[in-house]
Order: sequence, then structure tokens, then C-alpha cells
Amino acid sequence: MNDLLAVALEVTDALDGCGIRYTIGGSLASSFSGEPRASIDVDIVVDLTEDAVDAFVAALGGDFYADADSLRCAVRERSTVNLIHQTSGVKIDLFVAGTALEERQLERRLRAQVGWAPDRFVYMHSPEDILLQKLEWFRRGGEVSDRQWRDVLSILIVQRGRLDESYLRSVAAECGLTDLLERTQREAGEPGSAS
Repeated sequence: MNDLLAVALEVTDALDGCGIRYTIGGSLASSFSGEPRASIDVDIVVDLTEDAVDAFVAALGGDFYADADSLRCAVRERSTVNLIHQTSGVKIDLFVAGTALEERQLERRLRAQVGWAPDRFVYMHSPEDILLQKLEWFRRGGEVSDRQWRDVLSILIVQRGRLDESYLRSVAAECGLTDLLERTQREAGEPGSAS
């Protein structure tokens, strides 16, 4: 996990240096909001424009494989592109913001202290937004991923009593995830959830 965080910090330093808004999602965000677990990559939602691509690639330096043309294509298509840290092999998945959920993630991002580097901070998805993202990935994956489901349950348990329930319900309804949210709340033993 420390290697993953160290590489994530290099990327977020480059994003910050170029004035590009970002928020870390995926397993890193769910580990901060729920139960920590290992991962092999880093997911980052970015508010990237084509004009910022060359400066961002330059800021990353030679430690990363970053194809500027692929980045520009991802910006145009509002899709995903990969960066590879050449020494460690850690993969960074950049999600160019384009959906309503991704825009909310950027607006609601939280500044989080990196545990082993107390003078370092990054922006992460809020617990509610990573929970909703995990539910969306679970649905897109045919509702079979135990890993995504466990991540959601751990967030519900660890964040019990601290989640913005009205936000969760509202966005889950917009995204067609109400049934999954209610199911996870029942499994996590959330007060007030239907049995």
C-alpha cells in the first residue's frame, strides 16, 4: 500500500502543480473510508483539459509512461486513460470527469492526510461518493464482485452514523442504485433499514 500511495502522491503533485482538480477514488478511497485492503492500481477522477495535457505530462517527468495523445483522446471522449510508473509498475487509471457522479465527486472531494506522511495531503472521494461509485461498479459488473460489495459494506459499518443519508438516497435514486443501497444497508445492519 505504501508503494501505491507514494506513486499516487507523485501523480497528485503533478496535478496540483498544473492546477488540475482531482479526487482519488477506487480502493484507496474505500480504504480511507472503510476497511483497508490491498490494491494493484490507483483510480483518480480528473478535471483535465486538452490544453493542460502537455504541462501535466512534463510535470510527471520520466518516471511515468504517459502518452499525451492518449490523454487528449480521453479528454475528448470523457473516458479513461492509464499512466504507468515505470520503476514500480504501478498503474494509475485517470477517469476524465464527464458524468454527473464524477462532477459531484470533484465538488465534494475531501482533503485527507496521508497516514505515513503526516505533512502530505491528497483529495479523496467523500465516503458517500466512493460508496455510490462502488455500487455503480458492482452493478456494471453484473452484480457479482464480492470485492466491490465488501468495500461498500465496510464503508457503511466504519462510517455508521456519519454518512449523509439524504444525499445517498437522492443520488442513488438518480443513478438507479436505490435497490442496491437498501440491500447493502440491510446487510450492514443499518438502523432504520427495512429487514
